[in-house]
Amino acid sequence: MAMEQVPNGVRSISTQAVRNRMKSVKNIQKITKAMKMVAASKLRAIQTKAENSRGLWQPFTALLGDIPSVDVKKNVIVTISSDKGLCGGINSTSVKISRAVHKLNSGPDKETKYVILGEKAKAQLIRDSKKDIELILTELQKNPLNYTQVSVLADDILKNVEFDALRVVYNKFQSVVSFLPTMSTVLSPEIVERETESGGKLGDLDSYEIEGGETKSEILQNLAEFQFSCVMFNAVLENACSEQGARMSAMDSSSRNAGDMLDRLTLTYNRTRQASITTELIEIISGASALEG
Repeated sequence: MAMEQVPNGVRSISTQAVRNRMKSVKNIQKITKAMKMVAASKLRAIQTKAENSRGLWQPFTALLGDIPSVDVKKNVIVTISSDKGLCGGINSTSVKISRAVHKLNSGPDKETKYVILGEKAKAQLIRDSKKDIELILTELQKNPLNYTQVSVLADDILKNVEFDALRVVYNKFQSVVSFLPTMSTVLSPEIVERETESGGKLGDLDSYEIEGGETKSEILQNLAEFQFSCVMFNAVLENACSEQGARMSAMDSSSRNAGDMLDRLTLTYNRTRQASITTELIEIISGASALEG
């Protein structure tokens, strides 16, 4: 019975392919570990700023309240996301919440627009809501985040967008593995005054004494602008913390997956190499036996 001839180099190609794959997986593992360390370093720097910024918007919530259920005609949803990926599902969560808020506040006599911060939310919302996008701002973290930078962005939004209520959607940082989708509502001075006069949740505002020559409307205008800049500053920092925490978690999972894959490839390589050596030994022994015969 004739034996099949195996082409030369078949075994070496197989082991070489496995070796190349192992090398690629090792390189990927090095990159993911390095990205995890970079994200951890950035998180430590931003987390302190985020925790300190919470003291800026809390007095406004105590004074002006945060009324997500307020019924107004002109709503603007400020969706905060990241410019870079590889950070889990934080951007998809922000977009999903923004779409739900948009649907909830839409109607025949209402107008709801988007203001987008970050490339990732832009890429998702521009597909089906392009006509509702009023303003897009990107590259927020190109420079270290500070209040001056964010207040300029807030001023641009206030100058270019007409609103009765600004609804800021972002991810509130909880821990490295946890973030909470959050919406903060900032009302326009006119709506604040309307709510105050109607005796609703903002009715206590009249109990405060106003010093200086400003009228009540001017005071409310200044308060609304300052409140929005403080809320924006906290929201951007909280979202940046959530981004770095999610990236740390994602890169840690990728590194562990790469390690598991490397173990499997090493086992495959050893088996292939062992089979190759065994075959060569059999050929040598068979050749020696044939010469003796």
